[in-house]
Amino acid sequence: MQLDRSQLETALPYADLRVLLMVLFHYTADEKWLAPPYTPRRNPLLIADEDAGLPEDIQADIRAHALEILSGESAAVLPDPDTALLNRMMTHSLAEKVPPEYAPMMREQMGFKLLGSDIPRIERKPAAPIVIIGAGCAGIVLGKLLNDLGLDYIILEKNTEVGGTWWENTYPGAGVDTPNHAYSFSFGKTHRWSRYFSPQDEILDYLTGKADEFQVRPHIRFGVEVKQVDWQDDAKHWKLTLATPNGEESMTAPLLVSAVGQISVPKLPAIDGLENFKGPLFHSSHWPKDLDLKGKKVAIVGTGASSMQIAPSIADEVAELTIFQRTPQWARPIPRYHERLSDGAQYLLEHVPFYAPWFRLTMFWRYGDGLLPFLKKDPEWPHPQRAMNRINDRHREEMVQHIERKLEGRPDLIAKSVPDYPPYGKRILLDNHWYDTILKDNVTLNDEGVARFSETQVIGDKGSTCAPDIVVMATGFEVTKMASRINITGPAGNLSDVWNGDDPQAYLGISVPDFPNFFMMAGPTTGLGHGGSGMFIAECHAHYIAHTIATMLNEGIDQMAATPAAQDAYMTKYNERHADMIWMHPGMTTYYRNSKGRVYSVMPWRLVDYWNMTRAPRLEDYATTKSG
Repeated sequence: MQLDRSQLETALPYADLRVLLMVLFHYTADEKWLAPPYTPRRNPLLIADEDAGLPEDIQADIRAHALEILSGESAAVLPDPDTALLNRMMTHSLAEKVPPEYAPMMREQMGFKLLGSDIPRIERKPAAPIVIIGAGCAGIVLGKLLNDLGLDYIILEKNTEVGGTWWENTYPGAGVDTPNHAYSFSFGKTHRWSRYFSPQDEILDYLTGKADEFQVRPHIRFGVEVKQVDWQDDAKHWKLTLATPNGEESMTAPLLVSAVGQISVPKLPAIDGLENFKGPLFHSSHWPKDLDLKGKKVAIVGTGASSMQIAPSIADEVAELTIFQRTPQWARPIPRYHERLSDGAQYLLEHVPFYAPWFRLTMFWRYGDGLLPFLKKDPEWPHPQRAMNRINDRHREEMVQHIERKLEGRPDLIAKSVPDYPPYGKRILLDNHWYDTILKDNVTLNDEGVARFSETQVIGDKGSTCAPDIVVMATGFEVTKMASRINITGPAGNLSDVWNGDDPQAYLGISVPDFPNFFMMAGPTTGLGHGGSGMFIAECHAHYIAHTIATMLNEGIDQMAATPAAQDAYMTKYNERHADMIWMHPGMTTYYRNSKGRVYSVMPWRLVDYWNMTRAPRLEDYATTKSG
């Protein structure tokens, strides 16, 4: 591929040299690019400096070689490195030892191997379409794989467009907290992200575009809500009762997949007088269209991820902003969070072969498994109340110092803002000008929950009051419901009852005993607490479910569900692994834990371990029956 020399020369000063070195190696196979003096310096920043810590003369040398090679007529010598070579390249590019087990996963995540390429081809088709509930990122990626397999399917989506949570959450400041070059599918056309961390409208635009690109949209029925699902044992299929724009109807599904996600149902806490407040009061995920905030007094209840995005976005518009904080949250600074990608960087991502995959690696890796070892309890650590171990305590100190710098001269706000539990114990948040916001003269941070509402006031449980015009409930979601919210009943009973309301369990987070031919995406045990991307988990689930469906069809299996023994073994290992992890720390409450104190949501495994778990089904872990 020959690139325009002038455009390339203009773009190369913006190149990430870790990435450009790998491009040069693809084109030349010259070992010098994997050796000194072309060795990047390790940089732990989430968005690292593009110069890779290299001397200026070496930087210039790399760019000069790239200009000559990429503007010439030569083709890549190594278009598809094997796993061993890829591991060497990753280790050199990232300037840290990458364990070899990551290479197969990253071959797929970087697009050298297409997701689903090792799923067996289908020898027979189901009698009726597969049904998927939900057209968010999980439903889209599964639909794409089913298209690749030549299978017919229907996606039922209650909203009027794809996107799931990215369609529903349109509040000011809504955006992703994982860099989009990692929070995106590993396949498909390269997408032009305007920033490292893109806002909600760009993510929604991405998902709507991918639904078209992957030819998933024709399979979607919009405006259809699933009200009830029942297993029909004689017919060996699911019966769905649907609410549609034309009234109630029913349909059947030989295979059913829930792709409804964990953050789909808004959570409004039971607060005395909530229904009495006379002004606009709404959950953050139900932000009214064209809401006028100018000159209004606004109260926000909660200081989780949504609140930390909303408050900085509206503080300069409103007359007064009062925030009720039950407990403070850890928020880490992200330099360059708002930075837009330069035209030069965009040119390289869009036109230089191999640049986008290696750029994706740098983002994926820094948000991957590196943190997980430091979230484990060190029994010898003398300060278990504040940190899990020495490294976790260092992270704590760094974040405390950041808070103290931002809030210098305001000991009252510092006291309200420093959590008393270890960092990463709850979902870690990004400082999106949060501390700058609470310093503003028109902003008040009350370190208390809400005790009750009157018609005109919000009253805190320590006695603080405010009289807002508008109340925003940034109070999270009913995370424990997951697939049980579709009101599904199998041979074992209603799933909500099987899960005892808030104790969801499933084999691999995907299959539940006595719920045959039913699979879940974003199910229990599969949330991310230490890093990674929700898109990655969606791809893991889509691959496993598509592979399982192909196996069922090829093996003549007409009924399949995880065995109780398989689920018990998986959940025992899961619970044991969590016993000394940060999310079980006794000094905090978190939506990761249920009323029994058990972590049910986030996974304790490395991303690479779960990727390996979801390559293909183990039939010995399933109860199956065959037709005929």
